[in-house]
Amino acid sequence: MGETQHLENGSTVGRGSSDHRKYDILILGASYGSLLATKILLSGHNATLICREATAALFNSAGSIVRMPIKGREGLVEIHSGDLDGNLMASAPGGVDPSGYDLVVLAMQEPQYSAAGVRELLGRVAQSGVPTMAITNMPLLPYLKRIPGLDTDNLRTCFLEPALWNDFDPDLLTLCSPDPQAFRPPEEKPNVLQVRLPTNFKAARFASPTHTQMLAQLEQDIAGARLDPGNADLVEVPVKLRVHDSIFVPLAKWAMLMAGNYRCVQPVQMRSIQEAVHGDLEASRSVYHWVVDLCIDLGGDPADFVPFEKYANAASSLASPSSAARALANGAHNIERVDKLVALIAAQHGKRLDVIDTTVGLVDDWLSRNRDN
Repeated sequence: MGETQHLENGSTVGRGSSDHRKYDILILGASYGSLLATKILLSGHNATLICREATAALFNSAGSIVRMPIKGREGLVEIHSGDLDGNLMASAPGGVDPSGYDLVVLAMQEPQYSAAGVRELLGRVAQSGVPTMAITNMPLLPYLKRIPGLDTDNLRTCFLEPALWNDFDPDLLTLCSPDPQAFRPPEEKPNVLQVRLPTNFKAARFASPTHTQMLAQLEQDIAGARLDPGNADLVEVPVKLRVHDSIFVPLAKWAMLMAGNYRCVQPVQMRSIQEAVHGDLEASRSVYHWVVDLCIDLGGDPADFVPFEKYANAASSLASPSSAARALANGAHNIERVDKLVALIAAQHGKRLDVIDTTVGLVDDWLSRNRDN
């Protein structure tokens, strides 16, 4: 990094040079997206959040508040967007022109892109030619086309509206793993986000070195930014952006999802991630390694993936069902189908696992019952 510059508003931004360009970044999804937006603002760049009209009005009048644990500080530190160097704006999806941005970030779950207004904006994103990064557990169809040897036509049934992705150029889309865990406290207004697990975003490179360099610059700026929380030394804020050369790094979450999150789904009621993983640790280990081996067969490197023991240790403290399981229990008609995607990709490689097939069947049954009610 170059010289660190202290800003009058209390944030500190690492600069590569005095004429370092500010990026304008469009983020679809203001809940999880506001976490990345905060890091973007802290590093001196600008962000526009796409959300419902009433929520956009709240962001524009009051800004965003992100609460997160920071090493060496007691409790949670509140970061207010108005105190940061970058500018935050918010808008409903109608009328937004993505061609005026340097980067588009898709920070919604896959079924949400079929919502009225959002689906039309997504079409404009595809037509704009602006490089786009999806932060999702569910790799979108254009990204899957970057994996050699996959029959993506066979995978279209995993998506709620696969035609939405027809116009995207795979070379302009990359994937970022949503590893940090954050939620909106139910008692708070929708401009407040609380970070439970401040891990890093892991993004794969773009096909274009130029677009990858933009991600690398964001990575560098976010790493160099410092926050003045008041009456204290400047502090480093967790949740970094890490850019990886391997396109398989963001797929490392698949093994965790299949060993834990989706196995929370049971015939009658949901179980916690802790119970799904540790109720039969050897079965969980088998599923985990099977999915990792599948990703390696696709072209991944063993170094791209987290050891099972590390995941199992983290899962021991996850005392609630996964968000997918909770959504099904609450009557959701659609969820992200990573379970089905993994099963279909495995079938293309002549592989199947009874535990995976059972999980896919349970999710199918819950969705069928929910849609019939």
